[in-house]
Amino acid sequence: MKDFNRESLLHCPVHGYIPFTSKVPEGEVSERQLLDSPWLQRLRQIHQLQTAWWVYPSAEHTRFQHVVGAMHMASRAVDGLYPSLREVCKGDVPSRGYVECLARMAALLHDVGHGPFGHFFDAHFLKPHFGLNHETLGAHIIEHELGDLLRGVRQCPNTRIVESATLDPRQVCTLITRPKSHDADQHPRWLILLRSLFCGLYTVDNMDFVLRDAYMSGYSPRAYDLDRLLRYSFFSERGLTIHQKGINALLKFMQTKSELFRAVYFHRTVRAIDKTLEGLFRDSRELLFPGNPLEHLNDYRGFTEWSLLIDVSRWSRSDDDRTRELGERWDRLLERQVDWICVEDRNQTIREGESEQTSIFADETVLEQVLRSTLPLGVQDVPMQIDLPRHIYRPDALAATAGQNFQFNPATGKVYPLTDDQLFRQLPLAHRACRIYLKKDHTPEQASAVGAALDAIVGSRGEDDLTNM
Repeated sequence: MKDFNRESLLHCPVHGYIPFTSKVPEGEVSERQLLDSPWLQRLRQIHQLQTAWWVYPSAEHTRFQHVVGAMHMASRAVDGLYPSLREVCKGDVPSRGYVECLARMAALLHDVGHGPFGHFFDAHFLKPHFGLNHETLGAHIIEHELGDLLRGVRQCPNTRIVESATLDPRQVCTLITRPKSHDADQHPRWLILLRSLFCGLYTVDNMDFVLRDAYMSGYSPRAYDLDRLLRYSFFSERGLTIHQKGINALLKFMQTKSELFRAVYFHRTVRAIDKTLEGLFRDSRELLFPGNPLEHLNDYRGFTEWSLLIDVSRWSRSDDDRTRELGERWDRLLERQVDWICVEDRNQTIREGESEQTSIFADETVLEQVLRSTLPLGVQDVPMQIDLPRHIYRPDALAATAGQNFQFNPATGKVYPLTDDQLFRQLPLAHRACRIYLKKDHTPEQASAVGAALDAIVGSRGEDDLTNM
């Protein structure tokens, strides 16, 4: 008889009931202990959609809800993929229990290094000042702060790790960090294959967030066919492979993900908020956090969007002139008063065989220089922000994350690159938007001059593969 006391359930609007272990033998660590740890609980105070919740009122979901969903996705993926993983690796693979527990813990912890506003914090704080990102920071937290807990995990709701094995936190780190070129020989083959579920075209991460973000933003209650995508996936000798019967489900997933980037993540007002936040972060950095998070882990554990926004909301009452001025600027953002408004909005689709590097949209600085030189006198010094957000449909063939997904043709019984599929080839390589932002108090004449200058550079709307979004 199944022991219903050892596991608990939480209910998710996307996946339904999600089980996790809560009562385990003495000396072991339950999944509940990881979920309840301060490092995981802090994710309740970091939005999944870094600033889009200011635009989509219902999209208030957090990183915590997402990582729990990703953990559930890991179990579903391993359930379908473990037999083929064992066959491809000729049995040289840990037990089903070990692989599932490892995948679940990696999915649960893959966002543990995120700071306030998620990827924005990576781009404007961690990377430029400390050479870090949430993955490398998360890997340090996993190994040095959560390692003892992870080594004590011996079971998940479906399976149990054999007594002779112990979960290795370093393998969790391998799964959650982006591959480096030619690092495959540093890890066992089964782990490299499993990593494609964390950094390939469809992963336990993005399979959850596409469904969750689409549902919570109101974009779609059923964004793609998850069941079919998983059902027709398996590991072949070449890697994670999808049967031809599942290709349409994969294409639908990729197209939906792309639409979310265009409609939600790259929404013009979301990016205007990002531009406003960018200036605030630049000028407030030394007051926001004491330094390198690796040297201040206790402080970082309590550093969330909640803590940051509460702190800055007090600055406008400071006795210090500089702090008070920054606080007044933060107050405007907290009242959703953004500094910039989009006056031009174009997009460019890059298809196979086209060079993205030669596009005028490849570099913000170059585009701004050309645009200002084209503007009439008297408008050339207008305050301006240029935003060129880019979404990659298919990983660059030279990137370390590429080459991990394949297709199976039942007619020939062979596995081929996905690029051999005609429908897949019709997908673009990437999409780049071009937004020109002016200050909210700009004049109609300034906006008109910017539009005319952009037309002179790239052609009027509809030309040169540029369309208005």
